[in-house]
Amino acid sequence: MTIENFKEFVKTRRPLDTEDLGRFMNDMSDEARRITFQLNTAYHTPDEVRRLLSQLFGYEVPGSLRVFPPFYTDFGKNITVGRDVFINACCHFQDHGGVTLGDGCQIGHNVVFATLNHELAPERRHVTLPAPIVLGRRVWVGSNATILSGVTIGDNAVVAAGAVVTKDVPPGAVVGGVPARIIKYITD
Repeated sequence: MTIENFKEFVKTRRPLDTEDLGRFMNDMSDEARRITFQLNTAYHTPDEVRRLLSQLFGYEVPGSLRVFPPFYTDFGKNITVGRDVFINACCHFQDHGGVTLGDGCQIGHNVVFATLNHELAPERRHVTLPAPIVLGRRVWVGSNATILSGVTIGDNAVVAAGAVVTKDVPPGAVVGGVPARIIKYITD
C-alpha cells in the first residue's frame, strides 16, 4: 500500500479493518514516532522544525508555518497546512482521516484533532472509522479544544478554549462548550 492509496481509501470513510491497512498504519505510526521523537527531544530552529515537519508530512511545508514543539501525531502523512499557520505547543494530530488547516489558522496549546472513531458494537470496537477534519481560512482554535472526526470549520470561525467540536461550524461563528454550540457570530 502507498500513502496515495491509503489517502484515497480513507476518503471513502470505510472501516479500517483489513490486515493490510493495519500493517500499513503501524508502519506509518513507527515512522511518525521516530520523527516526532527527534522533533520533541531537543531545541530546533524554526527552519529545522519545518524540515522535520516536511519529513513527517511528506511534502515541503510552507516557509510561513510556525510550530512550537512538542508536536504529536500518530500518522503524519495526512496533514495539510496552508500559509501563515501557527500551531502552539503540545497539539495532537490523529490524522489518519486527514486534517487540513487553511491559510492563517491559529491553533492554541494542547488542541486535539481526532479523525478516527470506533464502531460501537463491543465485538467490532477495535475497528476504526476515518473522517476528515477541515479548517477554513483564518480559523482560531483555543487551547485544550478537541475537534472530532468529520468536522468542517468555516472561514474566520473561533473555537473557544476547552470546547469539544462534534458538528460543523459555520463561517464567522464563535463556538464553545461541551459539546460546542454557537455562542455568537463575528461582525465587523
